[in-house]
Amino acid sequence: MFKKCVLTLCFTLTAFVAAQGQSVYTPERGSAERKSILDALRTPIERELKQKIVFAADTFNVSGNWAFIYGTMQSSEGGQPDFSRTKYAEAQREGFFDNNFQALLKKAAGKWTVIKYQIGCTDVCYTEWWRQHRAPKAIFPYTD
Repeated sequence: MFKKCVLTLCFTLTAFVAAQGQSVYTPERGSAERKSILDALRTPIERELKQKIVFAADTFNVSGNWAFIYGTMQSSEGGQPDFSRTKYAEAQREGFFDNNFQALLKKAAGKWTVIKYQIGCTDVCYTEWWRQHRAPKAIFPYTD
């Protein structure tokens, strides 16, 4: 019994240390992993903005089953998306909107899913996301 408890404890500690020690990396441009993550994010954003979107990621961090992305959006023609028919139109006209996105995704059962995203933040919107969603703090450029 004691031996079984020790083995269970060792296994649990090893798994915990491995999960905490996972490195942060950026998926290569053109890689299947990068495409899979961006495609998962593209679906809700294109649905919300009612137009095709191309992402320009300034920060793209992955650790284990978590990904954080920050960047700007472009229309399929290469310009800024048209926000005039979105809920962001007034904020953009008033100068309280930046053409950016911030997103947290998680991979489960081999599929990336959007946990949270924000569009148009004029400040850092994600500072508490690591705590709220139990994501690795290391994937975020700035946290509280």
